Amino acid sequence: MTTVVLRQVPGSSPIHRLWAGTKLLAVLLISITIVVAPSWASIGLVVGVLVVAAVIGRVPPTAVPRPPWWIWVLFLVGALINVPLGLDAVLLFLRSTVFAFVLLGASLMIGWTTSMSDIAPAVAVLVSPLKKLKLPVDEWAATLALCLRSLPLLIEEMRTMIAARKLRPKSVLNSASDNSIVDLITATMSIAIRRATEMGEAITARGGTGQITAHPSRPGLSDALALAVVALCCTAGIVLTFV
Repeated sequence: MTTVVLRQVPGSSPIHRLWAGTKLLAVLLISITIVVAPSWASIGLVVGVLVVAAVIGRVPPTAVPRPPWWIWVLFLVGALINVPLGLDAVLLFLRSTVFAFVLLGASLMIGWTTSMSDIAPAVAVLVSPLKKLKLPVDEWAATLALCLRSLPLLIEEMRTMIAARKLRPKSVLNSASDNSIVDLITATMSIAIRRATEMGEAITARGGTGQITAHPSRPGLSDALALAVVALCCTAGIVLTFV
């Protein structure tokens, strides 16, 4: 993809100001809806909700990921494979494809309108009832925060490695000793370990993992209204599917 993932779109909007936990719950409701009622009606309503949220959140079209061309070729091949089975099979394949894109779009909406530093406290609040079972909720939230912060850096490092490899002489690339997959996997593991070490040292210097979830924010009236709208749309999608 030719875009940076998990990076917040600069600016302020009603969507940006929503509590991170509200957005996580909204994505959960959307996911449950299109799993329980995977019809064109429910998917259309969910797409409408995401488009309206993107407009309100002032997400520019340039923020939308642009997959490589071979992704579209794979989708075309998948559709052609289903042609002998009939039109219903092709429509089912297309609906499954749209289903995947909708889930991806809902997840990206969180990244576009939410700071990654707000995700861990929100997760800690949402799963706080599990503390009664003596489960390490804060540690789970801190681990999630570290993963979210490390992923964009890891992707950028991967892009740099791939670009550097393309600059190598063709004689080296075409040699029998060249193994691009092994090289990329080894380099990725090395980068991930180095980044994890750096972040671990930084967190320790700032007071440990408890500081990541020490000051969680709370939902407000706007969060309740947003969840009510999403729940209403999801309910409408389920009703249109089964009625």
